Amino acid sequence: MADTRVSTTRRKTRMVVMQVLYEADAGSREPMSVLERRMEEDPLSPSAEVFGRSLIQGVLANQEEIDKIITTFAPSWPVDQMAILDRNILRVAIYEIILSEQTPPKVAINEAVELAKAFGSDSSPKFVNGVLGSVMETVKS
Repeated sequence: MADTRVSTTRRKTRMVVMQVLYEADAGSREPMSVLERRMEEDPLSPSAEVFGRSLIQGVLANQEEIDKIITTFAPSWPVDQMAILDRNILRVAIYEIILSEQTPPKVAINEAVELAKAFGSDSSPKFVNGVLGSVMETVKS
């Protein structure tokens, strides 16, 4: 039961992180200010907030490197022309797969695909899964 609660909490946290990064990316807003406002509207548990902050800070601190990885594995889609939602889902997942050691890579991919299904276009889940699958193949080798 505890594992289910943790995974549900983490899924909700990833959803908030994706929304914060989306809003910051789309409107050139400061992500931590967006997060503060979100926390006032719909607070997360203290541990979920710590996890969310670490994801946002990790993505922002490594965004240039992450965007290069996206460019490598999605060369037909320039990062700045990619759907904002897809771009930020990929950023979070790639951060979790390559740079963070908090989440098993398969979980990060599954969570990203679920976010793409819930919020993206019809093609988002397949696109996200394809890019992240290619990233994983490279990470394994």
